[in-house]
Amino acid sequence: MKTLDEIIKERRSIRKYSDKPVETEKIQQALEAARLAPSACNEQPWRFVAVSEKSLRDSLIENGLGVIVPNKWARSAPAVIVVCSELKLFTHKIAEQVQGVHYHLIDIGIACEHLVLKAAELGLGTCYIGWFNAKGVSKVLGLPSSWKVECLITLGYPADTPDASPRKPLDKISFINPDKNSFK
Repeated sequence: MKTLDEIIKERRSIRKYSDKPVETEKIQQALEAARLAPSACNEQPWRFVAVSEKSLRDSLIENGLGVIVPNKWARSAPAVIVVCSELKLFTHKIAEQVQGVHYHLIDIGIACEHLVLKAAELGLGTCYIGWFNAKGVSKVLGLPSSWKVECLITLGYPADTPDASPRKPLDKISFINPDKNSFK
């Protein structure tokens, strides 16, 4: 079994998937990893809708991504996870007004990363999609009006694995015990 460090180093955004369907058990395992993520005040503001049935997935892609040219590759994904926030959460709304921080988005980001890392451990590829038609996605799925679609995550067995994108060196993005001259 791979270590977490190995999984993190090897994980890539996959934009070309094999035709092999994703087993429901593996989708549930990835969702369970997301469910266990921490959240501010334990509000768990996330809601996940997994779409793997072909006609529903095709409708979701057509109405949620069909007019958005850069995401046409998503058609090859055998599953799509629709990530939503539950907008009725009192604690998050008040805290956001006081602090000016969208805590529910931080929480959802943590949960989504749990999901994609678990998927990688299971041999699945993923890719976050932030450019989509939220109204189209909501309409196809019949989502409650209190849910806001925040992102989509494609899920499937990679047809190929791209090379890693370059990363900035650690000393350019992190500072440990900085003095006032560290940021000049």
